[in-house]
Amino acid sequence: MRITVLAGGVGAARFLRGLRQAAPEAEITVIGNTGDDITLFGLRICPDLDTVMYTLGGGINEDQGWGRDGETHRIRAELAAYGASPDWFTLGDRDFATHILRSQLLAEGRPLSAVTEVLCRRWRPGVRLLPMSDDPVETHVVLAGPGERRVVHFQEWWVRMHAETPAAQITASGADRARPAPGVLDAIGAADVVLFPPSNPVVSIGTILAVPGIRAAVAAKTVAAVSPIIGGSPVRGMADACLAAIGVDTSAAAVAAHYGPGLIDGWLVDDQDKAASDDPALAGIEVRALPLYMRDLPATTAIARAALDLALELR
Repeated sequence: MRITVLAGGVGAARFLRGLRQAAPEAEITVIGNTGDDITLFGLRICPDLDTVMYTLGGGINEDQGWGRDGETHRIRAELAAYGASPDWFTLGDRDFATHILRSQLLAEGRPLSAVTEVLCRRWRPGVRLLPMSDDPVETHVVLAGPGERRVVHFQEWWVRMHAETPAAQITASGADRARPAPGVLDAIGAADVVLFPPSNPVVSIGTILAVPGIRAAVAAKTVAAVSPIIGGSPVRGMADACLAAIGVDTSAAAVAAHYGPGLIDGWLVDDQDKAASDDPALAGIEVRALPLYMRDLPATTAIARAALDLALELR
């Protein structure tokens, strides 16, 4: 069986860990969001790709869900002593090694997809991890503060500002000119099913779909998606702030309607959101309810199994 998954960071990585358990014989391709990528201290940082790679490779900080395990921060302290900025984005010493090698290989002229393959040789994540594009795409946020509107990188809004300043608009800068990375459209086309984990529908799944050709390819497949919203709140992070920027309510039903029946065929919601199955806005989407909190690996495996079973049923 061939499964293709569109993935953001922490939530997607944990879902993928369950999916590997649920379908151990499957050939899984992960198309990772690169809109969160940023250059800091001259190094190219790919947070979502790294989170998937570290999580599936056994090197993640389990308490945080991101960054390396057993991390130290001596380099960060030295940069601070020089007065280097920014000081709001945490990078650990082990994590720096990944970014140094990635930046070195990119500077040699290798595309991000090839560089990601090199990095994964160490971690052996058990999936094929592809960036959505080799072309630079960065998610930017137009702040809705008083006076002249200011544009900041998504990471600054998310990490430094904690999304407390409302976003007037969220854009995937460069996406309209980007091309899918080699293997991306082939992986979607060859997939028996496509899955959306409980990733941010705006800045993770939405950014991947913004790359020309990917949305159409996904829409042609059977897609089952897992709601990132439980009981009117994001499972993790501040997805509600992102949804507000595009005028979508923070509810399981509203996110499914945002994707629409032209894109997704099945929608998994938590038991407390099972009323979504009767929402007329979701006509054409098969809604199933079950416990969606990924408390541990068995619970996560059950969620992944349910998503896969739903997609296979709807093929």
